[in-house]
Amino acid sequence: MALRHAVLAALLDGEYSGYQLTKLFDVGVANFWYAAPQQLYAELTKLEADGLIAGREVVQRNRPNKRVFTVTEAGVGELAAFAAAPPKPLLLREDLAVKVHAVDVLDPAPVIAQLRERAEQAAAKLTLYEGILLRLRGDLDEETFLRVGDRVGPYLSCLAGCRLERGMRDWCLETARTLTARSAHSGKTTP
Repeated sequence: MALRHAVLAALLDGEYSGYQLTKLFDVGVANFWYAAPQQLYAELTKLEADGLIAGREVVQRNRPNKRVFTVTEAGVGELAAFAAAPPKPLLLREDLAVKVHAVDVLDPAPVIAQLRERAEQAAAKLTLYEGILLRLRGDLDEETFLRVGDRVGPYLSCLAGCRLERGMRDWCLETARTLTARSAHSGKTTP
């Protein structure tokens, strides 16, 4: 997947400025795509030049003018072609997993501390994503929302983010416990 597809998908929810889009990527899209603000602004320029989004200037009082963007029919067509293409397999590049893989020849204390820290980060993201799910479904329970709710796609992708963060949190905590127990058994000190 290219950044362009993530931007097009995010713009399906409405008209956004570059600044609003960066905030959306920080929260609503972060569960499946990370992009730095500079990358987003550059991608918006490319998408507009390619006719996949349309931008317009909004004049504001007491603030600088801003450009807002929406997806064009060509942009929806690009998303349709992307959706029809076979998905690429998930590529995991997790430095903490490399550290755990090598922990048998390392001092486990820093790795255990990093696992606990990552578990806290995953728990915080999980809480954030669960809040997004509540906001998206409004007064509906999940089963009803999934059956009849508007724009189920963002909800389903956020569910995937919840599962990934829950899995990361649980793996980190289990791994930290295992390494701590092994260190105690071997006489090595851990945090």
